[in-house]
Amino acid sequence: MDNAFMTFLSQYGLFFVLALLLVFMIFSTRKRNQKMKAEQEEKQRESVPGARVLLQGGLYGTIVEFDAENLDRPARIEVAPGVVIDVHSQAILRVVTDEPAPQTPVTPLDEREPSGDAPAEPSVETPEETRARLERDSDDDK
Repeated sequence: MDNAFMTFLSQYGLFFVLALLLVFMIFSTRKRNQKMKAEQEEKQRESVPGARVLLQGGLYGTIVEFDAENLDRPARIEVAPGVVIDVHSQAILRVVTDEPAPQTPVTPLDEREPSGDAPAEPSVETPEETRARLERDSDDDK
């Protein structure tokens, strides 16, 4: 009997190993697809106007307009106060739940005092100063 079993394994053993690998591959692919579908549905549920998002290009913004039913319609994202861009709906990588780290002013590498003939280093605006400047500029245009 032992000899018959060994003969059977030597003839059909590779077939059983391949069949087992095929079943494992189908199972794992199905599980991965279900997980990806659940993540897509969650992203669509969270993609509402006012939500902060990260785009595929690395830009952060706030959703102004998003149609979860028609993904061919572009999403409108505000990347800066008053600056709204249209992106493909699938360019939204994920919804950001935590606030980004506050921007710190960039200190120049050269800490020397500017001489009389050298141009002065530009100052770094705070977000509030930028917002006020943009509002002044938009009021001037009217």
